[in-house]
Amino acid sequence: MKGKNGKSQVLEACQSSNEEDSSLLDVHDIARYLKVQRSTIYSLTETKQIPHYRVGRQIRFKKPEIEKWLEERKEPAVDAIVEARKVIRSLQRKPNLDVDRIVKKTIEDVRGRQYTSLQEKPGRIKGLGKEVEDGII
Repeated sequence: MKGKNGKSQVLEACQSSNEEDSSLLDVHDIARYLKVQRSTIYSLTETKQIPHYRVGRQIRFKKPEIEKWLEERKEPAVDAIVEARKVIRSLQRKPNLDVDRIVKKTIEDVRGRQYTSLQEKPGRIKGLGKEVEDGII
């Protein structure tokens, strides 16, 4: 493999074998690959949460790096039965735990955060946005 012919054959072989692994993909390709919106990809690159390259103003990605990035973020499957048993065990360790009282308090807290006309400030005229004293503006 000497001469121009040999070098070009070696280069072509190297390029074709590496082309699949290291070809640069654009935002549209990565969005399609990850099945997300392009705006999500732009947001991830802006916050440097996803590996990327900048070529001028263009953003490019290498598929192997994206696959590695995905693997690092893989979350383990959770067995619901095991998790339920953990919760039950933790509740059994606390005999003074009054679940009904906790639920009632939580419901009251949530209701207290919602806007109702009863919680409106007294002395406020609707629509004007001005405070009044003794009902006179």
